[in-house]
Amino acid sequence: MNSVELLAPAKNYETAIAAINSGADAIYIGASDFGARKNAPNTLEDIAQLVKYAHLFNVRIHVAINTILNDLELDRAIDLIRKLYDIGVDAIIVQDMGIIKAAIDGKLPPIQIHASTQCDNRTLDKVKFFDNLGLSRVILARELTLEQICEICSNTSCEIETFIHGALCVSYSGQCYMSYANGGRSANRGECAQPCRKKYSLVDENGKIILKDKYLLSLKDFNASLYLRNLVDSGVKSFKIEGRLKDINYVKNIVAYYNNLLNSIGVKRESSGKVFLDFDPNPYKTFNRGYTTYFLNGREQCFNFLSPKSRGEKLGKIKRVGNDYFEIDAQCNPQDGLCFIRDGEISGFLVNKVDGHKVYPNKMNGLSPGILLYRNYDAKFEKQLNSSKTVRKIGVSFYISEGFITAVDEDANSVKMKLPVGDTPNNIDKLKNNYISQLNKTGNSDYYTISVNISDDNLNFVPISKINDLRRELLNLLSNERLSKFSSQSQKPIRYTSFPLTQINYKGNILNSEAEYFYNNCGCKVSEQALEAKETIPQGIELMRTKHCLKYAANLCQKTSKKLYLVDDKGKKYPLKFDCKNCEMVILNP
Repeated sequence: MNSVELLAPAKNYETAIAAINSGADAIYIGASDFGARKNAPNTLEDIAQLVKYAHLFNVRIHVAINTILNDLELDRAIDLIRKLYDIGVDAIIVQDMGIIKAAIDGKLPPIQIHASTQCDNRTLDKVKFFDNLGLSRVILARELTLEQICEICSNTSCEIETFIHGALCVSYSGQCYMSYANGGRSANRGECAQPCRKKYSLVDENGKIILKDKYLLSLKDFNASLYLRNLVDSGVKSFKIEGRLKDINYVKNIVAYYNNLLNSIGVKRESSGKVFLDFDPNPYKTFNRGYTTYFLNGREQCFNFLSPKSRGEKLGKIKRVGNDYFEIDAQCNPQDGLCFIRDGEISGFLVNKVDGHKVYPNKMNGLSPGILLYRNYDAKFEKQLNSSKTVRKIGVSFYISEGFITAVDEDANSVKMKLPVGDTPNNIDKLKNNYISQLNKTGNSDYYTISVNISDDNLNFVPISKINDLRRELLNLLSNERLSKFSSQSQKPIRYTSFPLTQINYKGNILNSEAEYFYNNCGCKVSEQALEAKETIPQGIELMRTKHCLKYAANLCQKTSKKLYLVDDKGKKYPLKFDCKNCEMVILNP
């Protein structure tokens, strides 16, 4: 059976360590520049420290260099990639083809290159292109079905990575220009202002309001846990959790949840060690807008028009209401955050006090019997995560024989030390028990003891303190041995191959001359550079293409042929175009 990878996000060193301890097989993180999450940078020093800890557990570190770059930035990005390779980073995630050309030209070290989902990887032809180039991995678009994912895995040889959890971009990744068009903040440059999480109205050509002041582009969050087995069987290598801006408790909870799921279906994992959890992970207890499986098994309701904020877990309905309290048949805790939906809006409050089934909120806020409550902040659970001592440890067995002590870890790495010379013990059985007892006390080290095996009846007397010193020294040697044996996989040579299109426009996101040369060498003419190179955004161009269709959401597929428009809170009117054959909606620049 091929091994699989649980890939976790991290905004900083501390979050990355927590993700590793919670069961991640790999981490993706931003460096100082050029990441699609500009607000989550990290120094080379922090990444180097992270690499050392990760590699002890055979966990790999991927760094996102996944924005489009101008000519000056490209040179800086190449220099950064060299430095990342020198400190042991295992892979880079890229969007800009100028970086791929640099690899072809021999300007990059042999670090593995992954094609970011920002490359718009939603067709077999596109994934085959990157596979034929020789890239190590392709990260798929989130909109694909299980059938499409299986077809891609079956017809390519590169590794395939797919998202399994987290926030959804309403647009095909890499193909959203609304943020840049509206305020100059480019999603392809790591500065997305998230216009998809704002209020809009849907109107027709006559001005009739169909949907008013709703979060019409806001999607629920992705949760593919029901289809994890299917994705494994399809041939997916890496299972990616979204969230490089999420807090540390979110990452602990979600990584632990999927680590348990993958272990329960019996797949072989990429990394080593055992996670010792001290909490029960639950994806409904941390930030979520309600969950969707999106298009994995056909179209389902993927949108949440009420609010882009977290809704959390369903608690139940209010039974009765007093002057300053309400009653509900559910367990609440002081400082819980609760919310409810009324008149199409979401409202919330904090819990001040709980007395049995009586809950005293900080404001009554028009609460009445029958209202369905959700908990979007579980104070007790968050406190548990804050104080969690969850650790990850590598299994080790000790062998004492013929005057030597040997430590062998779960990956068959071994180190050996000569036992100290001393007097003949008065009680050999007691001495053996001392060895067994002290070698089982691995304490705060990165190891736990699987077994202690003693087959030497000629042991010299050793005090307990010396046995402890032996254990510590032996485990330090074992850690050094593990790190010396760790080997990053090299990127195989990359070569030009035919691009699926013969011409590409601004949607190619080409901002530097090297990327243009790359496409030309792949038989594709670049008709125009990226929108970010233009002073003004042309009227009528696509700002977004999405599988989320408002005509479908409003149940208008067969009921109207009128032109529809999206209107923002400032009155800006975006024409909508519908590709019903592919069930896609396009938002045009006014």
